[in-house]
Amino acid sequence: MSTSALIVVDMLNPYGHQDAGLLTASVERTIEPLRRLLERARERDDVRLLYVNDNHGDFTADRRDLVRRALDGERPDLVEPILPPDDCAFLAKVRHSAFYGTALEYLLSREGVEEIILAGQVTEQCVLYSALDAYVRHFKIKVVRDAVAHIHPDLGYAALRMMDLNMRAEIVTAAKCL
Repeated sequence: MSTSALIVVDMLNPYGHQDAGLLTASVERTIEPLRRLLERARERDDVRLLYVNDNHGDFTADRRDLVRRALDGERPDLVEPILPPDDCAFLAKVRHSAFYGTALEYLLSREGVEEIILAGQVTEQCVLYSALDAYVRHFKIKVVRDAVAHIHPDLGYAALRMMDLNMRAEIVTAAKCL
């Protein structure tokens, strides 16, 4: 059983949307810390690695489809280093929270997970809402400050502050996370 789960949120992104330019500038800074964090998580027996990704409104899309679209998108260099390994759970989501409309809560409960570690994008949207949903479900929360990407720096900072103050999330760096 895992006591912690590293949840990678929405990193399979084709970056063809309106805010992509703002987002990719932030993602570029998160890729290396996230890649190293993923390596450490895969080496540990007490950490469950999970990917939760938006299905972009395509309810027929599965893991392979989302990976392919991201790699065929505008910035495959931001996707390749952090592709989900074949042996980790992958859940497609339909809205902002990793919990909404997914089996995430059931999976975490079944695995005995007490703490979730959030990384991915977008800090002020999907990461924030996932943290809130984790908080109301009584999970301990860590948010990896240098492995979450924002669209708007001021909102990303405010979201981290909200998660810290309002949700008792521990805001950590990737190097000190695991």
